[in-house]
Amino acid sequence: MSLKVDIRKLELFNKICRQGSIQVADSLSQMSGMDAEIEMAKINFLHIDDVKKHIGNRNAVGISIELTESPYGNVLFLLDPSDSKQLAQSMIPGDMGGDDSSGFSSMEKSAIQEIGNIMTSSYIDGWANVLNTTVNMTTPTFTYGSTAEIIDKMGGWPDEEMVFVLDSEITTHDTNLDLTVYTFPQLDSLVELVQGIDVDTKI
Repeated sequence: MSLKVDIRKLELFNKICRQGSIQVADSLSQMSGMDAEIEMAKINFLHIDDVKKHIGNRNAVGISIELTESPYGNVLFLLDPSDSKQLAQSMIPGDMGGDDSSGFSSMEKSAIQEIGNIMTSSYIDGWANVLNTTVNMTTPTFTYGSTAEIIDKMGGWPDEEMVFVLDSEITTHDTNLDLTVYTFPQLDSLVELVQGIDVDTKI
């Protein structure tokens, strides 16, 4: 199918990412009682080769999901390990459990996995609201290690050439959490959804 989109609908791509991010901050606030706000640094639509350079080779916390409905594809959240640890500890005050071999206590791992569940479902809900559809997904997969390991755990690099990259910062009274979201949608499915949206009612 043609990947051409009405130029008036291009703002929808920004709106999709923006709404997903707002949902993440709101859900974190409700779950933890922290006043979380999100500051988006930049939303980019990058070629896969540039994304590989953007991710690089470093240690990170990765949370990935697969979309099982249109627009299909994968979503990957990458977080700095120290930021993740600080956020987890803010949710489990008094936990003095020592680090295990992976760098996180069992309680910290559980907290981060719960945060991951909230972030992924909230982000996809934001997408679904803008696209006026439902988007089901798999259970989030948590990985702590090199970015290469995280990509492997996600199932490897997708075949799609273009990727949404959202750099943002979640701010609470305890910590600043740098969060990057990589969305690898199947472009033909995404464009089909966008083409079916009434510009006058959505933008």
